[in-house]
Amino acid sequence: MTRAAVLGTGSWGTAFGKVLADAGTDVVLWARREELAATVRERHENTDYLPGIALPRNLTATSDAAQAVRGADFVVLAVPSQSLRDNLAMVAGSLEPGSLLVSLIKGVELGTTKRMSEVIAEVADVAAARVAVISGPNLAREIAAGQPAATVVACTDEAAAERLQAACHTGYFRPYTNVDVVGCELGGAVKNVIALATGMAEGMGFGDNTKASLITRGLAETARLGVALGADPLTFSGLAGLGDLVATCSSPLSRNRTFGERLGRGERLEDILASKQQTAEGVKSCRSILDLARKHDVDMPITEQVVAVCHDGMSPGDMVRKFMQRESKSE
Repeated sequence: MTRAAVLGTGSWGTAFGKVLADAGTDVVLWARREELAATVRERHENTDYLPGIALPRNLTATSDAAQAVRGADFVVLAVPSQSLRDNLAMVAGSLEPGSLLVSLIKGVELGTTKRMSEVIAEVADVAAARVAVISGPNLAREIAAGQPAATVVACTDEAAAERLQAACHTGYFRPYTNVDVVGCELGGAVKNVIALATGMAEGMGFGDNTKASLITRGLAETARLGVALGADPLTFSGLAGLGDLVATCSSPLSRNRTFGERLGRGERLEDILASKQQTAEGVKSCRSILDLARKHDVDMPITEQVVAVCHDGMSPGDMVRKFMQRESKSE
């Protein structure tokens, strides 16, 4: 029997654990708090992050991370991007030699500007072929409810991607394989930043023209960065690019979009952060993504303005004006 460990019991980690379990894999979730692990074990529900969703009987939970990963064929990482390094270091010595490490995380590490797969390979001391990425229009609650969705399983080892594809293919979840890990990761990371900008536009009362413009130009700057880093430009027109971007910028279930909406309505960043139970990855990753772009001399004007709002005190209104007043150029 195939076995998987999911490190992280937020909404997406739990939902993907449910997908694996529904596809026939035995799954153990790692929860930092024993009381949440006990609730999952005893009630078969994650009452904190996915209340009302029944979890399969072949999905359990523990607060012992090392125990969770022992014997696991797949180790799924579903923790915030900026805590990945510390969380993975905690279990690196307990990983099975042949396990595939799977990132659900959409961000870029502050300071190093490394993508999540690069952090995983470094901390676990494994080859890139042992690291896979899941990315696509995957709003957790919809998937947990069994609504049809598709995703991309990316790994430089195509056979490994196909193994994971088989392990998470259900009647409601359709995975496609791809070997372009760089493109899939950047699509997932940058879309959070664009969703913050789109949410701000929504919060300020702007309509669909404004939001469509931000989404389209956001896709353009994502692709520019991806191509500079060696990604296949076609990746950005697929599920891990356009698909994920549209879902995240359009849905009220998106944490980054709703965070941006509150900024656009005039709420203070500190107050929103204090009231949020889950991480809006774009708030922190926007800075590291901009650092990565500057390192490779890539122009990312939307990302630059989102950084100015989230970290430099600019107002969302000034963000829109700055973007609209940029020098005219060809598309």
